[in-house]
Amino acid sequence: MSVSGKGVVLAAGCVLWRRGPYDGEVEVCLVHRPRYDDFSFPKGKLKRGEDALAGALREVLEETGFHCVPGARLPTVRYVVGGRPKEVAYWAAEAAAGSFAPNAEVDRLLWLPPGAATNRLTQRRDRPLIPALLSSLRPA
Repeated sequence: MSVSGKGVVLAAGCVLWRRGPYDGEVEVCLVHRPRYDDFSFPKGKLKRGEDALAGALREVLEETGFHCVPGARLPTVRYVVGGRPKEVAYWAAEAAAGSFAPNAEVDRLLWLPPGAATNRLTQRRDRPLIPALLSSLRPA
């Protein structure tokens, strides 16, 4: 378990996105974790000494089967779980090669338009990441 000196559980993940195959519009990836019966972004705890971005990319590959191209840093999500503070660093990441295969940790993967993804997220604290993703994709 990766923990900083203050006892904060450190984790990382990505708001994985792609251009829809039919209309070219942005679609956001959500994973379903049967252990928690929730829909969330791919994420997980960092390994000891692991760089946050490297951990985020590792978690995306493990949970979704997709390699990805990291983009903008998104807001960090902070909350308490099991009485301990947790910080999840997020990046926008475009899906590249790969394919999903259900496993013990993630049994379903959904590609949804941003509005539908926002509504499907189990934790309200994750919802601001979708507008942050969309802002990061707009040309400056």
